Amino acid sequence: MNTLKILIIVTNVNIYASGHLKTGLWLSELTHIYHAAREKGYDITIASPDGGNVPVDPESLKPFVLDKISTTYWNDVSFRQLLNNSQRLSDVSDIQYELVYLAGGHGTMYDFPDDRAIQSVVKKQYEGGRLVAAICHGVGGLLNVKLSNGEYLIKDKSMTGFDWFEETIARRKREVPFNLEAAIKERGADLKKAFIPMTSNVVVADHLITGQNPFSSKEMAKVVMKHLEKQ
Repeated sequence: MNTLKILIIVTNVNIYASGHLKTGLWLSELTHIYHAAREKGYDITIASPDGGNVPVDPESLKPFVLDKISTTYWNDVSFRQLLNNSQRLSDVSDIQYELVYLAGGHGTMYDFPDDRAIQSVVKKQYEGGRLVAAICHGVGGLLNVKLSNGEYLIKDKSMTGFDWFEETIARRKREVPFNLEAAIKERGADLKKAFIPMTSNVVVADHLITGQNPFSSKEMAKVVMKHLEKQ
């Protein structure tokens, strides 16, 4: 049996446009899916729009935020080297993957939505009937993906993502470049929110799987792995 190939797309952006606060990848939104895939022996590629360094949001490294899996990987020198040397997405976009996964973090709000390589990879993956998954702000990479019929991929799809009230709780409403919740709704998607903000919520719509927030990282990894095993 061929080893399943997984593409995890992460951000290159390390600071908000205001220049006041640092941002980047939210660590747990990478580590949980990465760990689950490694345990299965899958072939994992970590790529970003520009390649090279993947900044990590310092908020995601705070002791009360870091869980066991994220702590283990953050303390692993080889994993940190991976984050310093991500593949350029356009260099690995021609490979066929069983899963394309968009990790989150506020940095993605700047470099995901309008990235042509992301749009192309996600479109090809989705239209090929293969798994597309995105978590938290990473779902912003789905916003402008249009299918061959000219419709937005997320139109009429059940999905989730970091909502505006959670942005208030995170104290980032004045920093973010746009309102993700509003943008999802503008594309005609059916946004499903967790009953309690900042709790785990994963939504499956055929071969599109989305997670609402960092607290969904663990469940997201489990759900995605289950779906991959069916392939």
